[in-house]
Amino acid sequence: MRSGDIRTGTADYYIDGNTIRRAETAPDYRRERRERIRREQEAAQRRRQRRVRRNQEQALRVSKSYVAFLTMAVLVFGGVACMYIAVQSDITARMKTISKLESQIADLKADNDEAYKRIHTAVDLEQVRNTAMNQMGMSYAKESQIIYYTVGEDDYMTQHGEIPDK
Repeated sequence: MRSGDIRTGTADYYIDGNTIRRAETAPDYRRERRERIRREQEAAQRRRQRRVRRNQEQALRVSKSYVAFLTMAVLVFGGVACMYIAVQSDITARMKTISKLESQIADLKADNDEAYKRIHTAVDLEQVRNTAMNQMGMSYAKESQIIYYTVGEDDYMTQHGEIPDK
């Protein structure tokens, strides 16, 4: 080191006359490159933020036709849901009615069977035959006493007068 040189830290100073000048050093390309990369990244970040903000604003804007479409879709869906619920409740009501009617049919069949058995057991056909033949003088019909009538296509016959005796 010469007598006029002053060294402090990393910067080199030298005295040339009555002023101290900073020594010219080689440009720091790495620092400039880092700063340039940082500026480019910041600019790219700002562009991304502008693009995101623009997309968000565009997403928030909804056209009238889209709103009308969504409204119609909701109304149609609501109508279909109401009809489905109405049909389900109608089916449930009909099932309950069918169940009640089936129960009534079963009760009537049981009552009918009970009445039939009561009537069947109440009448003794052998006693009726004995009473008719012995007390009332009835007898079985002979072949000559039986008169056959033919019925046309109808399933019943109307009597318009007395049946002749033979």
